[in-house]
Amino acid sequence: MAPEIPVDVFSGSGKISTLNTGYSKRAYVTFLAGNGDYVKGVVGLAKGLRKAKSEYPLVVAILPDVPEEHREILRSQGCIVQEIEPIYPPQNQIQFAMAYYVINYSKLRIWNFEEYSKMIYLDADIQVFENIDNLFDMADGYFYAVMDCFCEKTWSHSPQFSIGYCQQCPDKVTWPAEMGSPPPLYFNAGMFVFEPSRLTYENLLETLQITPPTPFAEQDFLNMFFQKVYKPIPLAYNLVLAMLWRHPENVELEKVKVVHYCAAGSKPWRYTGKEVNMDREDIKVLVEKWWDIYNDESLDFKAENPAPEEETYSRASIISTMPEPAISYIPAPSAA
Repeated sequence: MAPEIPVDVFSGSGKISTLNTGYSKRAYVTFLAGNGDYVKGVVGLAKGLRKAKSEYPLVVAILPDVPEEHREILRSQGCIVQEIEPIYPPQNQIQFAMAYYVINYSKLRIWNFEEYSKMIYLDADIQVFENIDNLFDMADGYFYAVMDCFCEKTWSHSPQFSIGYCQQCPDKVTWPAEMGSPPPLYFNAGMFVFEPSRLTYENLLETLQITPPTPFAEQDFLNMFFQKVYKPIPLAYNLVLAMLWRHPENVELEKVKVVHYCAAGSKPWRYTGKEVNMDREDIKVLVEKWWDIYNDESLDFKAENPAPEEETYSRASIISTMPEPAISYIPAPSAA
């Protein structure tokens, strides 16, 4: 299970502390690093949001190693490109986290996008098939995301996996009484609703420096940090593909709004159908749906004005004198 956070980072009301006042702008945001093919995922996401008739723009937080060619592609699709500086955990943490997750700590920079009052984060391997703008209207002060599944082998390091316990079906294999209370609800960090805030941003960076290392890098860290204010939302807003074979009884595919192509072999732009479970008909249909959007030229960005210019948005230092309000627990409801 994830370790406890050693410092207090929430206000006495139990809601997220914020210094972000007076703004009402909203946006979607994703993250891109390097010169690989994930840029295709971001283009697909931009076009998917456009097809779903979202009212809000897509901000792409990019690291400096994203080539200019890829930045131009993103701008041509109407994305707001904002360069951020990488965030690396302390050296003693890197060896414990899965190597390909380490760069994902840089996502923490998005809490510093204070020109927006609320944002919805989406991984680049996600596609939005129906409008989800309604999520912006949920109550402020909480962190919203979809509960994860503990059944895949990537969780083999955890007591949940060894026991066979999963929060998606808690009554199937109950948590042993001798082990105390069940672990807190745990979300998948590929999609979440949050409020940018300088105070939260500074607390995130401070807390990262003193948090024990964990295998899932920034996902574990965000779960620890927002544990007390996390509220689950239905899996229709982030269908992790493993749910199709691990918990099919919980999935109504025709009602799914957001699909997360995070299973091995499922990235549509790399799909071969040869990996485990990738020959399933439902997977083939979802991959085809992604390509239908990506290849639809009618969804390409068209505007009278040029796409927004790139901005650099990073902060070099942590404010060490930032106040640390006390935590007040708010119980999280079950997912609908």
